[in-house]
Amino acid sequence: MSVEDQVTDAARAARQASRTLGSIGAEQRAGALLAMAQAIRDNARRIQNANAEDMAAGEDSGLSAAMLDRLLLTDERIEDIAAALEEIAELPDPVGEVLAEWTIDSGLHIQRVAVPIGVIGIIYESRPNVTADAAGLCVKSGNACVLRGGSEAINSNLALAGVLQEAAEAAGLPPGTVSMIPVTDREAVGAMCRLPEYIDLIVPRGGEGLIRAVTENAQVPVLKHYRGMTQIYVDEHADPELAVKLVHNSKVQRPGVCNAVENLYVHRNAAEVLRAIVADLQEAGVEIRGCPRTMEMVEGIEPATDEDFDTEYLDLVLSVMIVDSLDEALEEIAEHTSGLTEAVITEDEEVAERFLREVDSAAVYHNASTRLTDGGVFGLGAEIGVSTDKIHARGPVGAAQLTIFKYVCRGDGQIRT
Repeated sequence: MSVEDQVTDAARAARQASRTLGSIGAEQRAGALLAMAQAIRDNARRIQNANAEDMAAGEDSGLSAAMLDRLLLTDERIEDIAAALEEIAELPDPVGEVLAEWTIDSGLHIQRVAVPIGVIGIIYESRPNVTADAAGLCVKSGNACVLRGGSEAINSNLALAGVLQEAAEAAGLPPGTVSMIPVTDREAVGAMCRLPEYIDLIVPRGGEGLIRAVTENAQVPVLKHYRGMTQIYVDEHADPELAVKLVHNSKVQRPGVCNAVENLYVHRNAAEVLRAIVADLQEAGVEIRGCPRTMEMVEGIEPATDEDFDTEYLDLVLSVMIVDSLDEALEEIAEHTSGLTEAVITEDEEVAERFLREVDSAAVYHNASTRLTDGGVFGLGAEIGVSTDKIHARGPVGAAQLTIFKYVCRGDGQIRT
């Protein structure tokens, strides 16, 4: 069977499933999610055996340490996947929520009601936990999903998707609720993008190259973020200990993700704070690349190029620039942002409020780590991704963001004259 036929079959099955899912009650869908969570635990060894194959292949192919970390499924991460499904199950059900209602002069009563989008296609790369997160959020929101993961995690993804679909069907959800494309050929991505009759929305989750390729070729609406060019401004009124703590967490805690900081801007009067930040990061193994003024203030760092400030490293590398004012910091952030996440560290409330007001990103922070931009942290449960779009959904995309609405109108004979 050709790649296109495999993709079409999966999408067709998902379309059929979506017709049933939209009418299944909240309690049954929540029960299915709990069953899926338990199935993950019960099949942990099966999943980890498949993951071991992917890890071995990744090491042989020379994947970076950060990429291997994204791929690895430890006992703790398996439990986190199961727990995330349980958290999604406990969220308020978004389907059927009355978003607004009113009665017009003729007596026609109108409600705007949240309904599933239908079939969601998710295209992602090396993080196998996305398989469970995406499936869980789609089930919660009454959508069927067609999943296409990257070649690095193909065995892990197939094992996870198989466990989830088996549990979903046992809980009464229709076949095709969770469909995994079993091939990693790039042709599968193109095939998904050309199926508007079966797929209602595509969510690409991965590097900028993948997202641009999907967006430029899609005949299906796309919900996306291109890059995670996350940035922090350390003001002259920053608390030194807090600044060290927050920058460390934003860069080191998990450097290979989109909300890890890539550019750091430091006020010229905060040289001592900068030195403390750099010393802490270097001890953690971070390579610092600085502008000429940064290199004058701090020893032992590499010179930064203009290109560095537009590079999403996804690794233990950080670009640093000295700025003269908040105005300059805002200009630099606006020039280099991807619209995902930015933060300011300061004890000056006026500076903080101006930063929060003027920075145009999906999430902005005052005195908090950029790593907090996450559906689970925000109380949305797991997430399919973080959208930098300004239409339909922005920021973490949880279950509620995977619904659309329709107008439900009740009358007693109204006509238009």
